[in-house]
Amino acid sequence: MLPVGTESTPGSGDVGAGRRHVRKRRRGARTALIVLGTLVAVLCLGGVAAVVAFRNNLDSNIEKLADPFEGIQNRPEAAPSDPEVPDEAVNILVLGSDSRISAGDPSQWKAGAQRTDAIMLVHLPADRKSAQVVSFPRDSWVPIPGHGEAKINAAFSYGGPALMIETVEQLTGVRIDHFALTDFTSFTSLTDALGGVQIRIPEDISDGKKVQFEAGVHIMTGEQALAYTRQRHGLPNGDFGRAQRQQNWMRSILAKVNNNRNDVPLMTSFFTAFSQSVAVDEQFTMDRIQNLYMSARGLSTNDVTFLTAPHNGTGRSADGQSIVVLNRELLDPLMASFASDSAAQFIEENKGVLTVLPATVK
Repeated sequence: MLPVGTESTPGSGDVGAGRRHVRKRRRGARTALIVLGTLVAVLCLGGVAAVVAFRNNLDSNIEKLADPFEGIQNRPEAAPSDPEVPDEAVNILVLGSDSRISAGDPSQWKAGAQRTDAIMLVHLPADRKSAQVVSFPRDSWVPIPGHGEAKINAAFSYGGPALMIETVEQLTGVRIDHFALTDFTSFTSLTDALGGVQIRIPEDISDGKKVQFEAGVHIMTGEQALAYTRQRHGLPNGDFGRAQRQQNWMRSILAKVNNNRNDVPLMTSFFTAFSQSVAVDEQFTMDRIQNLYMSARGLSTNDVTFLTAPHNGTGRSADGQSIVVLNRELLDPLMASFASDSAAQFIEENKGVLTVLPATVK
């Protein structure tokens, strides 16, 4: 877990020139926001949900989607249950999109207009001793049922939540239990609702324009965190490096929440902001969320492992598109461990070849 109590040097996060663009350009933080909402709700919501009125308010804020699983054929089997373990493994597909409002109305979708910029698979094992989060690059070249091969984020555009679920299930062999979709209008308020998040920067960073941070521990506002995760120029590994920054921000959010679970005003503010920016399948009810929390309340930030789906870098499709080429030799056994609920062991045994989020992110 990141150290707490250290503040950044005043003026070390100079993002003023980019503030007027925050609402239009949120792509860098999208991965963080969606998985944040799901994980925090799963891990922490129970401590606040005891207040019935607040719980009902949250539930009314959250948009419910008509059953996106209805009609999907040939679904993977759920992980086998263990009679000695009272709970079952849970897999949640979380997405970030520009437009959540039309999520429940497929007639409003237009090809190419609502592709998801963040796709993550969250695995909560039956023993509730850990959690694993795999991020799929949006340009991953995959088969999309009924549409041939395309970038994975096109599945949402072609057929909405149902087709995205079917695409991920066929790609991974993992049965999806719940689905969450978010927009990003509340990104800065979500971060600021916690009073900022703590992020350690190992060395001075600059994109030569808007992003300027000195080495050290910073308490970042929403706008500063957005700039940090959105940096493009001067960032090692391009999109892949930016994805790790998003996960680093996510880890910091989880640490802040874990350290402030008993601060009712702070949690009230945070969960209100979260509930106003998410849509979930209709079976992902407040009762379901609270039950998941109760079964996983012993988890800490260090028990959550963030990974990037194994890949062989970028390439070109037959029609000339820039794509990410998934490494099926590593991806397939990783996903098989999700399907069989043995992910924690598999990741521990293969850390040397998997892209696991390091303790310090450049």
